[in-house]
Amino acid sequence: MATVETLVELTERAAEKVRELQSTEPAGEAGVLRIAVQGGGCSGFEYGLGFDRGAAEGDHSLEQHGVTIVVDPFSAPYLTGATIDWLDGLQESGFKIENPQATSSCGCGHSFQVDEETAADAQAGGSCGSGCG
Repeated sequence: MATVETLVELTERAAEKVRELQSTEPAGEAGVLRIAVQGGGCSGFEYGLGFDRGAAEGDHSLEQHGVTIVVDPFSAPYLTGATIDWLDGLQESGFKIENPQATSSCGCGHSFQVDEETAADAQAGGSCGSGCG
């Protein structure tokens, strides 16, 4: 099974923003950054970024720039090679995900499609991608 290091990269700028946001959460509620893929959105799948208390059984887990990242097994194939950055500008602000697995995406960049082979490989893994079992 692939390691998270081959799945996602969190830029230093994004990690800084994640640590800032974690510091505003109640103690123990934001121990890790969970990155997930869920069905939905105008292109078929959407990204989910959120805080969780810790890793669940079967999650991939690693630390980058002082942030612990967890990815569930369903989401992993959809995120291989993805880079998460933080943009802070006049026109655009927020987390931006560059995903080489995406074959197309909506205008806002929050939902995407993948090729049929990637989707078939991911479907074999089961689960829903949001950390549930």
